[in-house]
Amino acid sequence: MKITHIRNATMVIEYDHHVILVDPMLSDKGETGPPFTLFRFKPRRNPVVGLPENAMALINKTTLCLITHLHPDHLDKKGETFLKEKNIPVICSVNDEKVLRKRGLNVFQAINYWSPVDFPGGSIEGIPALHGYGYVAKLMRNVMGFYLKTTSGKSIYLSSDTIYTEDVHKVLTEYQPDISVVAAGSAQMDLLQPLLMTMEDILKFIENAPGKVIANHLEAVNHCPTTREELAKEVADRGHDDRAHIPIDGEVVAI
Repeated sequence: MKITHIRNATMVIEYDHHVILVDPMLSDKGETGPPFTLFRFKPRRNPVVGLPENAMALINKTTLCLITHLHPDHLDKKGETFLKEKNIPVICSVNDEKVLRKRGLNVFQAINYWSPVDFPGGSIEGIPALHGYGYVAKLMRNVMGFYLKTTSGKSIYLSSDTIYTEDVHKVLTEYQPDISVVAAGSAQMDLLQPLLMTMEDILKFIENAPGKVIANHLEAVNHCPTTREELAKEVADRGHDDRAHIPIDGEVVAI
């Protein structure tokens, strides 16, 4: 299995003959939209970095797409256009199916939470995700993580935009995924509590994950203050740098 980190939450998972695109934000630098925060962090148009050079050559091989939720830093206009022009089959939450069909996407499968279903090359299960601490999670609305198990036996948990919850803990400790992906940018808006895990909860996620952890959602949108360097230092201080991987954009992680 190969996982290519593209940018933010966008990644490509390759196994057997499958090429799975996750959360396509494909715009050029600054094209997706205005800043997510104006005062708390520097107001820059998003995304704040461009796509890596190797991105589209790989993305053009996509056989299937997973969409965790509908925020523009996970599915932007260029991502939608790509999926429609290529008629890529999409898997999403049942809560997002109606909107995605209305936008003209080819929804191949819409899944529920905690209900495993067949998936090309294995099975897939929707995992609850809570996009923020306190009241802000209500404003962020529906999000779904995914647990994939391939016919080869390898499994991957895409936790998506979430804080550390009992559901997250259950997947890490009971499902025992070989690879777990954590959104580690500690995103915040100008007001209210963080939208993603605090540093302490990121480290808790890494400590409880049984296999390799890939940290994403870093240094790509203006409301995510955590840097790769800061995260790497914290991980090393806890002695987990052998298990946690913090890829740069375009980097390939082989499992």
